[in-house]
Amino acid sequence: MTKVVLVSVHGPDRVGLVSAVAGTLYDAGVNLRDTTFAALGSGAELTAVCEVPGHFSTEETLGRLRALPELDGAEIEIRPFAFDPQPGPLGRVTHRVEVSGGDQLGLVARLADIFTESGANIVRLDTQKLPDGDYLARFAVSIPADRQAACLAAINNTAGSLRLTSRVEEAEPGGA
Repeated sequence: MTKVVLVSVHGPDRVGLVSAVAGTLYDAGVNLRDTTFAALGSGAELTAVCEVPGHFSTEETLGRLRALPELDGAEIEIRPFAFDPQPGPLGRVTHRVEVSGGDQLGLVARLADIFTESGANIVRLDTQKLPDGDYLARFAVSIPADRQAACLAAINNTAGSLRLTSRVEEAEPGGA
């Protein structure tokens, strides 16, 4: 059985951060599975579900990561991953939804409620306050086939009522 760990890095955003972490993990024989990276203001967060070899040393790998100049001042954690690393049906993205326009207090909560009421699972979420003051929310979701039309209509209606723009893209069959 393959050992699986979760690697988490949270610290200042720097050019080369992803390259440094991925290269160090590669050198340790680590295979990256589901991985996310985001610049969050002037900070950054990288999280990766990783398959590790039998000879993997958490302490040694943490030491190598902590020695990276790109991670100076970062919080770094490696811990066992307690879940099945293979995504189930709720992890299959059926649609990508983007809502943009003026910043609206509670927008993510309202949209998330629509997805929940439709039995849809949010697989990925990315939001940004843009330099011009606009707000951009992107969702990658898994919507049950029999609820897609109603769910997407509710998203479009909500965006329209808030004078926001919405865009929906159907995911490739079997894609993420």
